[in-house]
Amino acid sequence: MDDRIVTSEELTEDHFDINIRPNSIDEYIGQTEVKDNLNIFMKAARLRGEVLDHVLLYGPPGLGKTTLAYIIANEMGGNIKTASGPSIEKQGDLAAILSTLEPGDILFIDEIHRMPRYIEEILYPAMEDFTLDIIVGNDASSRNIKIDLPPFTLVGATTRAGDLSDPLRDRFGIVLKLEFYNTEELTQIVHRTSRVLDSPIEKEAAIELAHRSRGTPRIANRLFKRVRDFALVMGDGVINKEITSLALDRLKVDKLGLDSTDYNLLKAIIERFNGGPVGIDALASSIGEERGTIEDVYEPYLLQNGLLKRTSRGRMVTDKAYEHLGIEKEK
Repeated sequence: MDDRIVTSEELTEDHFDINIRPNSIDEYIGQTEVKDNLNIFMKAARLRGEVLDHVLLYGPPGLGKTTLAYIIANEMGGNIKTASGPSIEKQGDLAAILSTLEPGDILFIDEIHRMPRYIEEILYPAMEDFTLDIIVGNDASSRNIKIDLPPFTLVGATTRAGDLSDPLRDRFGIVLKLEFYNTEELTQIVHRTSRVLDSPIEKEAAIELAHRSRGTPRIANRLFKRVRDFALVMGDGVINKEITSLALDRLKVDKLGLDSTDYNLLKAIIERFNGGPVGIDALASSIGEERGTIEDVYEPYLLQNGLLKRTSRGRMVTDKAYEHLGIEKEK
C-alpha cells in the first residue's frame, strides 16, 4: 500500500472527500472543456427523455473521475451503482450487478481497464441493446438466457484508456479526457474545501498549497487536511502561508509537489543509469516498485512538468530535473 501523502491513488483517509464532493456540474471546478461538453450532452438527453450515452472518463488518478460519475447520476436523476474492474472476477458478478439496475441508473465501473476480457462480453449486449445474455448450467445441460435490462448509463473510469479492448472502447458514445489542474483551479478548490470544512485559509496560503498539489484535487484536499492540523495546534486555526510552508516542508513536499519517492526515482535514473535512457522494467526493479505504479502514479506528473521524458529507448531525466535536484550533470 502506497503511504505517500502526495500519491494520486486513493487512500483510506480520502473518504472524507465524500463530504466535500460537488453535487452538480455547476459546482465542479476545472476541466472546463470536459464539463461544458458533458453538460450539453446531459441536457440534450434530458430534453429527449433518454438516458445519457455511455461515458468513458480517462486520465491520471485523483482528477475527479469518480466525482463526475456521481454528478452525472445527480444531474440525470438516477441512482448510482459502483464497482471496480478488479473486483469483477466472474461473469456472474457482473450479471448480478446488471440485474439490479433500474431505469435511468448509472453504473460506475472504476479501473475498467482491469476487468477481464471474457467478462467484457457480457457488457457488449448490455451496452448496445440493454440485454443481459448469459449461459446457465454446465456442458450438455447449459442454456442461453436473455434478460431485458432497463435503459442505463455505464460510466467507465480508467487511467489507461489504451489498455481497453477496441470493442469495449467503441461502445462508449462519450469519451472524455481529464487533464492536470492549473494553480488557479486548485486554489479555487482549496478555498471551496476551506468553506465546506469551516477551516479558514488565507489567499496566499491557498496558492502555496495549490502549487504543491501536483495538479491534482485529491492531493490538494489531502494536504489541506494535514495543514489544517498544523494551523490548529501551532496557530489560531487560521491557515496562513507561514503555517502552510512549515507544514508542507515538515511533510517533505517541496515547491513543485515532489516528495522523497520522486527524488528516489529521479536519482536512481541519474546515479544508476547515468541519467538514462533506462527501460521501465529495469527502473522498476532498481527502486523496488511495480511497473504499473510507476506508469500510473509517479510518471504522469514528472512528465507533465518536464522533469522526465520518454524516448524509444526508455526514460531519461531532463536538465530541469538536474537543476531542481541540485545535481551537476556529467559532461
